[in-house]
Amino acid sequence: MSVKIHEKYIKRCIEIAKNGLGTTAPNPMVGCVIVHENKIIGEGYTSAYGGNHAEINAMDSVQDKSLLKASTLYVTLEPCSHFGKTPPCADAIIKYQIPKVVIGTMDTHSKVSGKGIEKLKSSGCEVIVGVLEDECKAHHKRFFTFHNNKRPYIILKWAETNDGFIAPKSKDEKKPVWITNEISRQLVHKWRAEEQAILVGTNTIIQDNPSLTVRDWVGGNPVRIVIDKDEKLSKDHTIFDETSETIMISKNQVDFNQPLAKQICNILFENTINSIIIEGGSQTFQTFIDENLWDEARVFTGNITFNEGVKAPNFNGKLISQEKITDDILRIYVKD
Repeated sequence: MSVKIHEKYIKRCIEIAKNGLGTTAPNPMVGCVIVHENKIIGEGYTSAYGGNHAEINAMDSVQDKSLLKASTLYVTLEPCSHFGKTPPCADAIIKYQIPKVVIGTMDTHSKVSGKGIEKLKSSGCEVIVGVLEDECKAHHKRFFTFHNNKRPYIILKWAETNDGFIAPKSKDEKKPVWITNEISRQLVHKWRAEEQAILVGTNTIIQDNPSLTVRDWVGGNPVRIVIDKDEKLSKDHTIFDETSETIMISKNQVDFNQPLAKQICNILFENTINSIIIEGGSQTFQTFIDENLWDEARVFTGNITFNEGVKAPNFNGKLISQEKITDDILRIYVKD
């Protein structure tokens, strides 16, 4: 079978895997397709954490299980070979005697790495590894960053005026001053539903009293992480309500005289948080940028001018996309 055909089905695996975004963590969001005589007979993606993996869901979706003995299974990530919350996917593939497995990329997690492939090969299964490998690695960026770098995948998100400010010099009320339009703000809520946690500094809470939840989109609320060095935030702030878990980071947890972002990443890793979106404020952004602990920056530029205020963060990144959202511009950067 040609490489192009394999790529076609792995591409489909990536497409359906995205259905698990925001629900599978800390498990990876895997996609799986089963093909018999050039026809897809089964598809699956990773269930919410604790549920079935993609391969099991794909095999379960095949109505005539006898066809599995003459089928090819495509999957974005190496099938697991260990017992976790669910039994090993490699064992299920072997049980159904699926003769050929095409894998996008190997799993770098020490519990799996190469072991799933070896188990399949030992059973007589033909295994092909590395189809659309770069695309699959990019798709699994959260999972790989967590296990390889021992920290979450870090997304910086801010909105700035067309003259480069993220907040006015002063304001009358303890609530956000909107720089972007409603469509851009809805997109931010979608992003919140896709990541495990959201982080802000003390001043953002004091100035804006945000809830840091998902309201303009359907999805779960992220865990709220708040930096509060001197524990000066009162329980009256909205982030202490019951809508989502809140983790406070104060001088009791970290040493503010040492590099802070690294210490925060260690706490997040210990809490099994594999992705986080940082939403402010200026000092918090700059802390992570200066320690080179970020992966992606999503920057809105609104059609508004402040003339003076809090300057946007200073950073260097590679621009990978730019789009207009009515009168806003969204630019996405990755770390060089």
